Amino acid sequence: MIQRLRSLCILLVGLSALALHAAPPGRPQIDITGYVIHADLDPATGKLTATAAITFTALDDLNVVVFGLNNGLQVSKITDAANASLNSERNVTDSTIRVTPATLLAKGSSATYIFTYAGAPTVETSPVDGIKLVQIADPVSVLLYAGRWFPMTGLFTDRFTAEIHITVPEGERVVGSGVSGEHKLSGGGTEFVFNWTKPGFPGTIVAGKFLPPITTPGIPNIRVFVTDKYKEKGQDFAATVAKEFEFMTNLFGGAESGRLEVVELPGDSVSAAWAPEIVAIRPDRGNARLFANTVARQWWGSETSPATLNDAWITNGMSRYAELLYLEDSAGKTALQSAISDVEAGALAYDTEPLTTLGRLDPFSPQFQSMTLEKGAMVFHMLRWEMGDDVFQQFLRSLLSQYTDKPVRTANVQTVAEAQSKLQLTPFFSQWLDGTGAPELGNNFSVFRLGSNKGFRTVGSVTQDLDLFRMPIELRIETEGKTEERRVDLSGTESAYSIETFGRPRRITIDPENWVLKNTPDLAVRIAVLRGQQEVAQGDLMAAIAEYQKALDSNRSSSLANYRLAEIFFTQRNYQASANSFRDALRGDGDPKWTEVWSHINLGRIFDVTGQRDRAVNEYRLAVQTNDNTQGAINEARALMQKPYQREPAAN
Repeated sequence: MIQRLRSLCILLVGLSALALHAAPPGRPQIDITGYVIHADLDPATGKLTATAAITFTALDDLNVVVFGLNNGLQVSKITDAANASLNSERNVTDSTIRVTPATLLAKGSSATYIFTYAGAPTVETSPVDGIKLVQIADPVSVLLYAGRWFPMTGLFTDRFTAEIHITVPEGERVVGSGVSGEHKLSGGGTEFVFNWTKPGFPGTIVAGKFLPPITTPGIPNIRVFVTDKYKEKGQDFAATVAKEFEFMTNLFGGAESGRLEVVELPGDSVSAAWAPEIVAIRPDRGNARLFANTVARQWWGSETSPATLNDAWITNGMSRYAELLYLEDSAGKTALQSAISDVEAGALAYDTEPLTTLGRLDPFSPQFQSMTLEKGAMVFHMLRWEMGDDVFQQFLRSLLSQYTDKPVRTANVQTVAEAQSKLQLTPFFSQWLDGTGAPELGNNFSVFRLGSNKGFRTVGSVTQDLDLFRMPIELRIETEGKTEERRVDLSGTESAYSIETFGRPRRITIDPENWVLKNTPDLAVRIAVLRGQQEVAQGDLMAAIAEYQKALDSNRSSSLANYRLAEIFFTQRNYQASANSFRDALRGDGDPKWTEVWSHINLGRIFDVTGQRDRAVNEYRLAVQTNDNTQGAINEARALMQKPYQREPAAN
């Protein structure tokens, strides 16, 4: 397992643990149905010049129409279909522009506005603080949908069609949704044309000095676009995405398109992004799980999308769970169960509001992302347990087929789930979608010997602390002979059971395969560690230390909590405290296993920077002896044995 809690945060931190300038309005004003966009990219100046014709329908009587637009883009003119100039007002606090129609727009009426605008967006103008979602640069330019590089509304909820024309300098290639063609311009440069005719989210464009597309032999529908710097990764990326796309096609049915363009994102952009036919990845972050999550968006996000942000758990949760299903298929059930333990921590880390009320939160906040991704994934994991694998797959396919190119609501998910499973799932959805918290389970039992050598009867009850909780749970009874498994229906705070076995029960385990989200002492530690990592990502080291101390209060021997605390001390150059905590990690419970090898490496680094080379080499040697190459640990240790670690001077 590759430092799973760190990896879990890549998606959360890379695109989400940062605040929007303002949350979007709760009630949509308009329904944008289509765009025709012409844009010129000039990497030499970082400038975008564009016109966007936007066709929309008014959902109310409107005397003002509000669009989101990147603050780095200045509008020079707005006209309507009759070529009448329209007045507008910019609000930089929430990256919006308010347009006054020539006459009142009546509810249900359609209109077309044409925006002419230009600018050089930077990280400072981004609608998400601290993240470059729009960047025109050499060698790679990115125009991500969430960066509002064109006037828009309804983040990932308002589906639209788009015809997009992108002009770039000679020698650059452009990746977008719905490839239509390209042609050389007489004045120099090349125009690439994209036409996506299904309602969706085709608003992401990536351009750059990419090599000719890389494919895997026999799989021409998966093309990889990378710069020369990452050409060695191209074949691996193509092969990985091809396997994952095939797996998910078999699982979910055909995607909207049979082709995928895998494209490089610049190193200071987000970890990953998606659009119809597009999987965009930072090569330094490219791994099978991040690819799987992004590939899954072709179904859960592109093919169907949330009706409102209150329904975002559906697509966010299933993209995460599809990632876990691929992990299970490629690495086995043990890998899945290990990953589920980390997802559970994310599910409960910010579980203070029901999933179905999160639409009022900032959609890029840690709480929104953690709950919709991780708790959403756990909802589908638990539905799979209730339904069984075959019915669960039928349910997913039915949900996608009924809501292809359409928005989906939480109520729709329950309706389809009940129709496919023939189960009454109101208690399930009430607990996990409309409620908060998870049960803390206990087990009280007595064992009686049966007469005439007939074995043993175990009479007991499963207890839990949520009065309205109702769900099946598995018991594993390990006896002196074979192991038995039973399914017990929990209802209320105490549910009785009686089980007969031939051998005497030695141990009874509740939910041994981790199907049900539940509170445990171990999970409390993981939650505190995860919250600490979120604080580190946002630069609040003192808050992170407080969270890690909470974890250690619950479990003083937690190797993970001690390791994370040591990382902060190392960042602060408090080397003695850091070394102490890395030693505590080595003396701890060894969970997760990778803390051992990386604690030795980091102790070696501390000895190197404090002038104790012999001790450093000994730690690197101990790291190699673990035979644990998690995240290239052994390779790193061997390199450090040859060349001492050197830390950059502290910033003044």
